[in-house]
Amino acid sequence: MTVNTSSRHLRVAIIGGGPGGLATAIALSKIPNVSVTIYEQASLLREVGAGISIGTNTWNVLELLGVADTLASGHPTWVMLNMNGQSGEELDRREKPWDTVKRPPVRTQRTKLQSALLAHVPPGVIQLSKRLTRMVDKGHDGVELHFEDGGVVAADLVVGADGIRSVVRDAAWPDYEIKFTGTTIWRTLLPWDDVKDLDPRFGITGWWHTPTTHVYFSPVGEGLWEIASRAWQDPAIHSANKKSWGVPVDNAHVESYFTEYLPEIREALARVPPYGWREFAAFAGPELAQLTAWDNKVVLVGDSSHALSGAFGSGAGFAMEDGWVLAQALAYWKNDISKALPLFDAIRLPYYSRMYAHLASEADKRATKLKALGNPTFDERVKNKIITDGGKDMSWIYQNDIGAVWKEWVSRLEGAP
Repeated sequence: MTVNTSSRHLRVAIIGGGPGGLATAIALSKIPNVSVTIYEQASLLREVGAGISIGTNTWNVLELLGVADTLASGHPTWVMLNMNGQSGEELDRREKPWDTVKRPPVRTQRTKLQSALLAHVPPGVIQLSKRLTRMVDKGHDGVELHFEDGGVVAADLVVGADGIRSVVRDAAWPDYEIKFTGTTIWRTLLPWDDVKDLDPRFGITGWWHTPTTHVYFSPVGEGLWEIASRAWQDPAIHSANKKSWGVPVDNAHVESYFTEYLPEIREALARVPPYGWREFAAFAGPELAQLTAWDNKVVLVGDSSHALSGAFGSGAGFAMEDGWVLAQALAYWKNDISKALPLFDAIRLPYYSRMYAHLASEADKRATKLKALGNPTFDERVKNKIITDGGKDMSWIYQNDIGAVWKEWVSRLEGAP
């Protein structure tokens, strides 16, 4: 049930053609009197990265978008490991309850998710080679968008789906600042046949750790295997360029960070083809007080709204949830942004606030435990960094049913008992 009988025409500009932008466009395209355009800075729409996790929360929103059946590729991740990368000791094994009714959790290629979403975006919605340079608040006339190619367009609502380095956020929240976390990530995909002789455990999704680094291995389906390697250095000493995102890098440079690892892990890294790695510098920023700005003419979705640098491994799912909820709020309030955007804020802002609080709590626990150890050994430092459930219920993230969340909000709005 909605509360109005007619809806105004709404011009929506989505900045960014990643999962969040595509999902937002799919959801908005189903609303009467909404014209939507995605402006993507790349000349070719392609995902940068390697693999992506699709869990229950992400499947839930993909089903609401009508996309779930289109995503048919991936490796089931019923079992996940955390290992000592130097000794090979198994530190933590998570076996998810097997469910033959629901869709399985999978690790798949990022390009597969993108292709599935693209198949549901109406023709003519996406404009490529449109790099946003600035925005102007035109009051009651909406927002004026200026692009690098000289183009200027007007919109009633701007959706910032342009990631952690968001230009939209920079314009509407000029005092917001992201900083280098100290973590650099190197990602690649290669054929499973190239490495399957090294260790059978490499065929199980898992993390192999030292105190300040880890190497993540996982099949991603279709005979491909993913490596995502991370190394941390003190950001007070080491810096990084905000534009370092998906940059090709020399193999020897990557391998130099992982010399303490088991020989078979080092060999797996050595089998990556020359310049097969892509480097990503991890940035993060503080919690926002609002996800909307400029009198409800600008809204952020996905990483632009919560600069957590992939801390929960479900960023695409969060972004797609954002886009779907935004569309429901607009449909409910018949495209009245003065009511729909505060509703979006009320639903999604506390969710992200809870994530920030959880991360702060976990960091405090680790610091306290490390201090109690006094002068910890290598192995003790590795064990201390492993994130285990420890009795904490994380279903609010990984089992989140955004459709049920929305229904609960509608009941509140309509005063249902």
